[in-house]
Amino acid sequence: MNTNLSVVNRDFTGVRVMIDSPLAFDEVSGRLRALMGKTTLQEIIALAETAISEEEYVRKANELIGESGFALFAEIDHGGWLQKFGIKQRIVRLIFGNPLVAVTMIRHESTAGLFVPVELLMTEDKDGKGTCVFYVRPSSLIMVEDNPPLLTAARALDKKVEALIDRATTA
Repeated sequence: MNTNLSVVNRDFTGVRVMIDSPLAFDEVSGRLRALMGKTTLQEIIALAETAISEEEYVRKANELIGESGFALFAEIDHGGWLQKFGIKQRIVRLIFGNPLVAVTMIRHESTAGLFVPVELLMTEDKDGKGTCVFYVRPSSLIMVEDNPPLLTAARALDKKVEALIDRATTA
């Protein structure tokens, strides 16, 4: 290793949450998509180039955000490529967020940007009747040191994520 570099290793523990829903995969997936706006991270970043002011950025960003307070940025269909290896299960990873929520954390600690946007994984039960949704509680990743304003913002994000997933998975 280059001796001119300073390297700090910091252990921390993330909290993985699993919600086991009796709802079919298509139902949960459809609900999640209906609750979120759809855009790309590139579009969110490009808003900063076209918005004249912070107020205009906020207005334009809010136009892209769904009723849940989130927008879907990207999707990875693991189930699609895993079939080539004999795994016949639908598994989809969603990457979603809101730049107006992200800034509430990043303004207190720039490294919070490592864990926003948020991700979740949906897996279809092997019998095809239910769905599991997994995610890592954002505050458990974002909070490494004592920072009360960051903790408040991260816990607010936790609640928004929980509300989204609850609406999508509750029968």
